[in-house]
Amino acid sequence: FKDCGLMIYKDDQPVQSGGSGAGCSASVLYGHLLNQMKRGAYRRILVAATGALLSPLTFQQNESIPCIAHA
Repeated sequence: FKDCGLMIYKDDQPVQSGGSGAGCSASVLYGHLLNQMKRGAYRRILVAATGALLSPLTFQQNESIPCIAHA
């Protein structure tokens, strides 16, 4: 698998946070992966955009953070 947020930022780029799940997955899919498919680098891909339903209260109470994925 490849993480879309990691694909956007360089290893030495001081971004101080990750990228938006929805924004990163859309950018990588439509800006990079589909171009790679046109060039023949991939025949099929599965994109599963994931995200976490973050809440300051949930974090402060040390509860689990629900996650979601759409494929």
